Amino acid sequence: MGDEGKLYVPPELVMVYREKVVPVASVLTPNQFEAEQLTGSSITSEKDGQEACNILHAAGPSKVVITSINIDGTLLLIGSHQKEKGQSPEQFKIVIPKIPAYFTGTGDLTTALLLGWSNKYPNDLDKAAELAVSSVQALLLRTLADYQKAGYDCQSSSLEIRLIQSLDDIRNPEVKYRAKRYN
Repeated sequence: MGDEGKLYVPPELVMVYREKVVPVASVLTPNQFEAEQLTGSSITSEKDGQEACNILHAAGPSKVVITSINIDGTLLLIGSHQKEKGQSPEQFKIVIPKIPAYFTGTGDLTTALLLGWSNKYPNDLDKAAELAVSSVQALLLRTLADYQKAGYDCQSSSLEIRLIQSLDDIRNPEVKYRAKRYN
């Protein structure tokens, strides 16, 4: 839908996502801006992120992962798995180190990996998120190193991620980023 305060879709589609898409989704992976649009609330703290997950659970999906939340300069992923309707969800965070560059496609890649690992570990969203984040971070570091090696100014524009060169990191990531449970 959008990112960093800008919609990629016409504003009238936000209501369609909120009223038609969210209720039928089993897994939802918005970024901070999208979660704010879908819940109608601002996310300025971890507690706000957890509450946004709760609001989205109430609308339908059992798994919600806000893939990137910037809180006071710290980048987080907040995940939430409500295994039974009416039950409190298991919620966690993963602190993600910022890499000093802008990359194209990281949200889509994170979602794809999260869904793939969730399929393999359907009752362990924490583990799926750890694997997805670890893959993405390894891939981004490789991408950055490749561009720097070629003498490219990595601050000048968006970097195309190195998917093919990172297949091993995608298939068999070394888990370096751990989920920390809230409850």
